Amino acid sequence: MAFELPALPYADTALAPAVSAETLSFHHGKHHKAYIDKTNAAIEGTDHANASLEEVIAASRGSNQGLFNNSAQSWNHAFYWHSMAAESGAASDELTAMINDAFGSLDELKTKLADRGAGHFASGWVWLAEKDGKLSIEETHDGDTLADSGFNPLLTVDVWEHAYYLDHQNARPAYLKAVIETKLNWAFASENLARGTTWTF
Repeated sequence: MAFELPALPYADTALAPAVSAETLSFHHGKHHKAYIDKTNAAIEGTDHANASLEEVIAASRGSNQGLFNNSAQSWNHAFYWHSMAAESGAASDELTAMINDAFGSLDELKTKLADRGAGHFASGWVWLAEKDGKLSIEETHDGDTLADSGFNPLLTVDVWEHAYYLDHQNARPAYLKAVIETKLNWAFASENLARGTTWTF
């Protein structure tokens, strides 16, 4: 069963100016598609051919770095698209209470997410995650993922240069501020928390 590149959950202009239509065209249509295509090529004719993407990630971690990188990046990017929305909306009462308990306020959480993303060395991902009823900010490097980590990821922000270079050049903090302040999808985060299990591709 070949994986398909999922459609964006909004128009390609919906995230501008934080993320432009041009960036989405390259990031989704070329980078994400390449990860999907390479994953499909690697699993064709193997025991993974009919596995879920999450099963491919778990099976290849530590044993097949190329397959892991491409399958994990396929998952991360799909999750990232849903982590943003044209309008941020509001977090559920449950998520709001947990944010206040862990970070003091939503504004403090946004500040900490932006700081962690700006301080992350080289490429990777910054996540809002839940584990054992507690929220935390987690980082993964390069193509690593929380998909099979034991955490329940609620949101992620991509801090690879291709996520922001066309719009913000090398000013990663400007990209982070724009996305985190105006485009994070709190309804998606609330759904992930309420479900209690990791989102599936």
